[in-house]
Amino acid sequence: MTKARLFRLWLVLGSAFMILLIIVYWDSAGAAHFYLHTSFSRPHAGPPLPTPGPDRDRELTADSDVDEFLDKFLGASVKQSDLPRKETEQPPAPGSMEESVRGYDWSPRDARRSPDQGRQQAERRSVLRGFCANSSLAFPTKERAFDDIPNSELSHLIVDDRHGAIYCYVPKVACTNWKRVMIVLSGSLLHRGVPYRDPLRIPREHVHNASAHLTFNKFWRRYGKLSRHLMKVKLKKYTKFLFVRDPFVRLISAFRSKFELENEEFYRKFAVPMLRLYANHTSLPASAREAFRAGLKVSFANFIQYLLDPHTEKLAPFNEHWRQVYRLCHPCQIDYDFVGKLETLDEDAAQLLQLLQVDRHLRFPPSYRNRTASSWEEDWFAKIPLAWRQQLYKLYEADFVLFGYPKPENLLRD
Repeated sequence: MTKARLFRLWLVLGSAFMILLIIVYWDSAGAAHFYLHTSFSRPHAGPPLPTPGPDRDRELTADSDVDEFLDKFLGASVKQSDLPRKETEQPPAPGSMEESVRGYDWSPRDARRSPDQGRQQAERRSVLRGFCANSSLAFPTKERAFDDIPNSELSHLIVDDRHGAIYCYVPKVACTNWKRVMIVLSGSLLHRGVPYRDPLRIPREHVHNASAHLTFNKFWRRYGKLSRHLMKVKLKKYTKFLFVRDPFVRLISAFRSKFELENEEFYRKFAVPMLRLYANHTSLPASAREAFRAGLKVSFANFIQYLLDPHTEKLAPFNEHWRQVYRLCHPCQIDYDFVGKLETLDEDAAQLLQLLQVDRHLRFPPSYRNRTASSWEEDWFAKIPLAWRQQLYKLYEADFVLFGYPKPENLLRD
């Protein structure tokens, strides 16, 4: 009996010592040593996107063995999906409604980095940090610490441990193709046992499937009480980036794609309540198709009323397609290394892939050019009352200021 007790005691002490050793090693060596292609502060220039094969195990270092042990010890494993094959995504037929709304242009573009791009990034980050530290700009959640962000609000932060990258995706800002890039970099989806290497070969419906990405909100399930600590380590070591666009133009784009196209989910969840509350319709068709045939569509004015209605967020937070960027990506709690903009997407994408040192192996996919241009703002807001426009600006002011977009004075005065 005594020997059994001693054995259990040594087992408990040994386990505790091993956990302490892992934590100390992580703090001193950093996450960089736990993954291939990741240096102390930036990714190595080594060959990204390794091809799986019988020699792959021989390439793993002792450090990756430590990482594998950590995952097994904490009862976590990364699952990869063997998805059915689909051909490269094709644009809608010319003249179709979807093409009209989205404005597809699938021709490849060769963006060249200008010598001023480094300075441009420094300016964007300086503006962001400056206003986060400046008390003159106040908005909800600005002052809270990273530890105070609820786990449910960390779902937009996608992690690629292979190349040391963290991407905060913002809907309506080229996020579909950036998610594709993250899938290729991380190798998180398999087709017939092999990771995707061409971003455009990844079917669109799988791109937005949450199971295709490792996001911060999943860390608790993987790492338990160590999750916040590991998040902070990765935030310190990895390259963190996001892409933004003019807030009002993003709203117009969200309205067009979700309410001008037949979308059953958005019709039932959002259009029906909007039509009842703001258009005085009491009897509505059960489907978006029937509603469109009957000429029953949400107007842009109805959409603005919905956003400004104080009861809207008492029922549920804004949908991610029109939720403010500062609420999706927490730019005052996370020090982003790269701030891209849709207005300069081609140049910024090329610069970012170079920063991640994957530009020789991967190009940002050619994608549609959304014709929802800033020049359209006056037309879209022409029938929106001035008071509503002013209230809407206050609602999205933080996104305008933090990311250096000029105040749309022409829309905010008579």
